[in-house]
Parts: sequence; C-alpha cells; structure tokens
Amino acid sequence: MKVLANDGISKSGILALEKGGFEVITTKVAQEQVANFVNENNISVVLVRSATKVRKDIIDACPGLRIIGRGGVGMDNIDVDYARSKGISVINTPASSSESVAELVFAHLFSGVRFLHDSNRNMPLEGDSKFEALKKAYANGIELRGKTLGIIGFGRIGQATAKMALGLGMKVVASDVYIDKATVKVDFFDGQSVSIEIVSEPLEDLFKKSDFITLHVPAQNGYVISTAEIAKMKDNVGIINCSRGGVIDEIALIEALENGKVLFAGLDVFESEPSPEIKILMNHKISLTPHIGAATLEAQDRIGTELADQIINFFKAEKA
Repeated sequence: MKVLANDGISKSGILALEKGGFEVITTKVAQEQVANFVNENNISVVLVRSATKVRKDIIDACPGLRIIGRGGVGMDNIDVDYARSKGISVINTPASSSESVAELVFAHLFSGVRFLHDSNRNMPLEGDSKFEALKKAYANGIELRGKTLGIIGFGRIGQATAKMALGLGMKVVASDVYIDKATVKVDFFDGQSVSIEIVSEPLEDLFKKSDFITLHVPAQNGYVISTAEIAKMKDNVGIINCSRGGVIDEIALIEALENGKVLFAGLDVFESEPSPEIKILMNHKISLTPHIGAATLEAQDRIGTELADQIINFFKAEKA
C-alpha cells in the first residue's frame, strides 16, 4: 500500500510506515498534478502539511483514496466534511506541535521587546559606523516578567503558550468561545509542578488588560483583530500571530504600527501567503518568520510517528 507525503514527512514517520508494510513516496507533486499522480500510482493515503490543498476536485477524482492526513493542527486546506462524506478518513496531529508553536510565540515576543528583528537588520549594515547610535536606538527594551499576556484561543497551543508565560513570571488572561476554563500545569526540571486554573474572559476584557496579545485560533470568515479591536487595546501593545493568516487585518495592523498604538508585531502567517505584502515584509516593527510554527525537528518527529500510528491502526482495524 502506498502513501504520498506530498509536503514531506520525518524520517521517523517514514521508518514507522515502512515497518508497517507501507511504501512511502516523498516526491513533491505540483498541486494541479496531485490527482493524476494519486491515480497513476495507486496511492491510498495522501499526507499534507500547509502547502498542498486537498479539495473537492481531488477527492472526486481519486476514488481509491482511503486516508487524507494533515501533519499539524488546522485542516483548512482540506475539504474535511466532503471527504468524510465520501468515506475517506481524515486525520491530523493536534497535539504534536503545541510546544514548538508556543516557543515561536516567545521568540517573536523576545524579539519585539528587545528590538532583535530590527537590530539584526541594521547591525550588519551600520554596526561598524553607527554603533553608538544603534545602541541608543535599541536601549528602551521591555521585560516580559510581570506583564500580562492575552491569549485568544485557549486550546492545546494556547495552553502551551500559557505555561511558558507563567514560567517567565507573566500574568495570563485567555479568551475562548468554546473553553470556559482550563487548568494549566507548569512542570519543572526536578519533577515539581504548579497547576493554575485560567478562566476564559470576554475579548473586550482581554483587550483592556493585555500588554501583549497572541492568537491561537483556526481560520475564520472574518478578522478577529481589526481597527475596532485595536482601538480597545492598551497603547504600545505587542501582537503575535502564529496561528492562521487572515485572522488579523494587516492594513489595520500597519496603520496601528505607524501611529504608535501597536509597539510591535510578530507574524508567522499572512493574509496573502505564500506572497506576503511588501508593506508587511519591509516594516521594521514586525518580526517575521515564513510559517514555521511547527517546524522543529522534535515536532516533526512527533507528527510523523503519530500519523504513521494512525494510518497503521486504521488499516489494522479494517482487517480485524
């Protein structure tokens, strides 16, 4: 039985699948050729990450397809309900990359409060000739300790982000339309732990209280943050988005950065991905990464082995 991992899969995932009797194909097939490739090669399982889209056209064109797998959390690049209506199993790995995404949130936060994203642009250009001027420009850093982090979306990734914030001595407020409260357990290296219950609050309250705001929500029909929401926030707020492009109004964000309402932003995802707007890419107040939230070696290992386990178990259950 053949598996097409069109956006790649970890070596551990490949080994687990091969041990289970599957042939794994990692050839990158162009989006418009996926259906033909699946049919010509008798592919039973297609695995994707965020690049490849599995829409109704591919599902209809591939009657032999048994499983569509997404290496990660969000499945907005797959027509999930339609696939399942056709008897195709759709799987993902919602827990595998939570810590990796949370760590990237803090990479952007640390970058923003200490101007690292801008300093790393200017030091190579002017560090030898304008050292003292740059030192003065980046001298007004902010500590995260004691500040309030607002987390919009308090699922697995939001809770992983909360753990790191609490470990740094930050206050945490959360808002989630589906989760009323959650107990966040912060584990320490020596086996000790502290558990803190965090109750979901209305977005309005989160905006008023937060020094920094991070989003962890699925793809939306509209913006979660636009001009009206930014107006309700504290002055000099920092905003991080490592969830999905399109949940922040980028025009409103640029305006708020330019007028000083927002101190900095950190973006891993973009409205016009994979071709982010030049105004976003060139803004010196934005820390930028190219959608790499789950792209750590550890997370990819977990994702690969978890997908492999689900695939193997699916076909085992069929034979039972």
